[in-house]
Amino acid sequence: MRAVLQRVTASQVTVNGEVIGKIGCGLNLLVGISDTDTEAELDWMVKKCLDLRLFPGEEGNRFDRSILEIQGEILVISQFTLYGDCRKGRRPSFDRAAAPPSAEKYYEMFVAKLRQSGLKIETGKFGAMMQVSIENDGPVTILLEREAAIAD
Repeated sequence: MRAVLQRVTASQVTVNGEVIGKIGCGLNLLVGISDTDTEAELDWMVKKCLDLRLFPGEEGNRFDRSILEIQGEILVISQFTLYGDCRKGRRPSFDRAAAPPSAEKYYEMFVAKLRQSGLKIETGKFGAMMQVSIENDGPVTILLEREAAIAD
């Protein structure tokens, strides 16, 4: 499983000209599911996303508080292209990305687990062509990866 976390002042996702998800201060998460992911990878990723200290504290430290501590908002976007392998040729291969039925199941589980935090969680539309507007704060962008084969 891969996720790109972006600290944002605002973010929104539009499908067919309609805003379907919108947040203020918080995290924009681009999430890719691999063909080997299990619930263990989901649980690890949820915990990391909620607990990482990516927000400033009162004493000016840029990375002192988590999304939970600031009671921020999260926008989750499915992004199979995070598994694009560009090592060969000129066109990415998506062989490692989970097949759509499996990816959608795990994506929905990921969102449900995030919602258990009590934070405002918004989403895009799985499988849709989306336009995502991101006001990156900092900018702060973190890449997280948890593979079943190397999980500890």
